[in-house]
Amino acid sequence: MNVTLIATRGCSHRANLEHELQNLGVDYELIIVEENPEFVEAFDIRHSPNLMVDGKIVCRGQPSETELRELLMLD
Repeated sequence: MNVTLIATRGCSHRANLEHELQNLGVDYELIIVEENPEFVEAFDIRHSPNLMVDGKIVCRGQPSETELRELLMLD
């Protein structure tokens, strides 16, 4: 499973989502949209954060821990 966190530099939820991913033992790549503007158009990024799994956006915004586990099929 390839997990990517797409967020803005100033996203107030990014640190929390990164912490939750780390606590769940999920390896992920962080993409900062200001440094990678091609992601904005390619994935219709309008909010931050966005969670992508295997090349598909599965969540726009901050998921709860339960939602995150379901999205990543950890339970």
